Amino acid sequence: MDPIINLRDFCRAERGWLIETAESLVRLESPTTDKTAVDRCGAELASRLEAIGGRVTRLTRPERGNHLLAEFGCGTSQILLLGHFDTVWPVGQLGRMPLTRTNGRLHGPGVFDMKAGIAIAMLATRALLETEVSVPHRIVMLWTTDEEVGSDTSRAAIEEEAARSTAVLVLEPSLPGGAVKTSRKGCGSYQVTVRGVAAHAGIEPEKGASAVQELAHQILRINAFQDMARGISVNVVQVSGGLRSNVIPDEARATIDVRIPSQAAAAEVEAAFRSLRPVDARTSIEARGGFDRPPLERSGKVARLYSEAREVARALGQELGEGGTGGGSDGNFTAALGVPTLDGLGAVGDGAHALHEHVDIESLSERAALVAGLMTRIK
Repeated sequence: MDPIINLRDFCRAERGWLIETAESLVRLESPTTDKTAVDRCGAELASRLEAIGGRVTRLTRPERGNHLLAEFGCGTSQILLLGHFDTVWPVGQLGRMPLTRTNGRLHGPGVFDMKAGIAIAMLATRALLETEVSVPHRIVMLWTTDEEVGSDTSRAAIEEEAARSTAVLVLEPSLPGGAVKTSRKGCGSYQVTVRGVAAHAGIEPEKGASAVQELAHQILRINAFQDMARGISVNVVQVSGGLRSNVIPDEARATIDVRIPSQAAAAEVEAAFRSLRPVDARTSIEARGGFDRPPLERSGKVARLYSEAREVARALGQELGEGGTGGGSDGNFTAALGVPTLDGLGAVGDGAHALHEHVDIESLSERAALVAGLMTRIK
C-alpha cells in the first residue's frame, strides 16, 4: 500500500486522540502575559510530547513562559515543526467561550490559533513513528510562548533551529478552505514624535508652535506612503498630544502600523520615514522604529515546498490551495534566513482572536496526514 495512504488511515483512526489533545491544551488557558498560566499549559504539553517519544528540552525564560523543544528520531539533518501555545485570551475566557463540539466544529479560546495545530503536528509525528514510514530527517518541534507579542524571547531559538533545518513547517491556522500560506507580509511599527513650542492659547498663541498641528501635516504625508496596489499598508493607529486645554501643545506623538510584502518595500518605507521634515520650521520631527518581522516572501524554495505539499494532498484526494496574508508569524523569521518554509499547515477553521474561534473537526486528521506525508517528501 502507498505509504501516504497508510499515514492517512492511521491519522483517521487516531482522530479522537488528536481532538482530546487539542482540548486538553485549550482547557489550560495560556495568555502570553501570564507566565504562570503559560507554563502550566507548557508542562502538560511537555508531558504529552514525552509520552509520544519526544526528548523535551525546556528553554526557560524569566519574563515569558518557557519555550519547548522536542526531538524525535535521529540523523544529521532535521525538519522543524514550528508554532506557539500562547494565546491572546485572558484566563477566564473559557467561561465566555466554552470548549464545545457543535455542528462538526470544536470551539474554544486558542483552538484555531493555534493549539489544534500543535495536536496536528503531534499526530503527524506519531503516524510516522508508529507506521515506520521512512523519513530522511529527524523531527524537531519548537513550541514558543510569545508569538502573539512579537517573539522577542524566542526569536533567537527559532532562527538557531531553522538554520539547522532542511525545511520549516509552520502549524499556524490555514487560510479559508484549508489553503496554506506561501507569503506573509513583514510587520513594522514607527513612532513619530513632534516637538513644538508651548504658549498660552488665549493670550499669545502666535508665540507657540503647535506640535499637534504639525503632526496633522505629517499624518497626511505618512498616509501617502501607503500603496495597497503594491501590498504596502501604512496606518496611523494611535495619536496623542497636548497637556491642557489652554496651552499650545509642545509635543505630539503618533504610532504607525506598517505591513510590507518584500524587503525592498521595507527599505523604501524606512527611507520615507527618515525623510520626514517639518512644515513649521519651529518644530522638529523624530521618527523611530522599524520592522520586527521580515516578510515571508514566495521564493523559489517556498514554491517548491508548496508544490510537494500539493502533490501529497492530491495523493490524499485533496486539493491544496495557497495564498498570502497581512499578518506575521514566526515563519517570517525562518523564511528570511533562506530556509524553505511553508506556513498555514495547521487547522482549518475561523475566528482567530475572535469570539467565534473554532476548527473544523472532520479535517483535523486529514491535516495531520498531509503534514506527515509532506515530511516524507522533504529531501
